[in-house]
Amino acid sequence: MYRRTTGRIIYVSPDLSNIRVKLPLTYKNKNFVGTIFGGSLFASVDPIPMVQYMQLLGDDYVVWDKAAQIFFKRPGTQTLYAEFHVTPSDLESIKKRIVLEREIEFVQVTHLKDLGKTTTFCEVHKTIYIADKQFYKNKRRQKKST
Repeated sequence: MYRRTTGRIIYVSPDLSNIRVKLPLTYKNKNFVGTIFGGSLFASVDPIPMVQYMQLLGDDYVVWDKAAQIFFKRPGTQTLYAEFHVTPSDLESIKKRIVLEREIEFVQVTHLKDLGKTTTFCEVHKTIYIADKQFYKNKRRQKKST
């Protein structure tokens, strides 16, 4: 399914903390005016944050995409790249917040840029929901009973 976005994952670090995506301008994603179709811009980066956090946090957590916004900065007239970085301190901060709050939301911003990383063509804001798995199960059980 991801394949049809015309985006390609070109790098994944062994620990999954760094991921790079490439989105070339091709006949498959060219819109009416000859630039990268907005749906391809979004779809090429959409699944990465949720899956990345799921893998990095492990089975004791529930991770969902909650919302998304896309901001077109300039027309995509060339191959674009996006990078996803999650640091150990990011993970530690999330885990500490989960201990205190049981569930959290935060916005992760991804930029689609040119090869030189000097120009942003598109910005995607993803609201990520993360919860303690047991808390989440209990919350769902309570909702079903009401």
